[in-house]
Amino acid sequence: MFSEMVLEHFQRPRNAGELAGATATVEVSNPVCGDVLRLAVIMEGGVIREARFLCRGCTASIASASVLTEKMKGRTVNGLKEMHAAEIAAELGGLPPASFHAAQLAEDGVRAILGKI
Repeated sequence: MFSEMVLEHFQRPRNAGELAGATATVEVSNPVCGDVLRLAVIMEGGVIREARFLCRGCTASIASASVLTEKMKGRTVNGLKEMHAAEIAAELGGLPPASFHAAQLAEDGVRAILGKI
């Protein structure tokens, strides 16, 4: 059902945990499925230096959050504005239609962070 990349990021999530000294922290949720994503970043000189997440959700949501934080690092505000759910899903080798909400939750996290930095 899930790609090898989804399972890899679910089993070995990158950048999971709290982020001390975060420039911005947000929490977004999907009221339909109940998934919750907490995203924190450190921004220096207009660039995301560090990104971490905590996620309570399905396999796809955890994998999407893991990929999201990897893709955020080194990006500027304009680069973050260009991130979309489809990009996150593609990075994971695709998501089943019933799981695409996970990539959308990650995009919602980016939009929320943009509102804080």
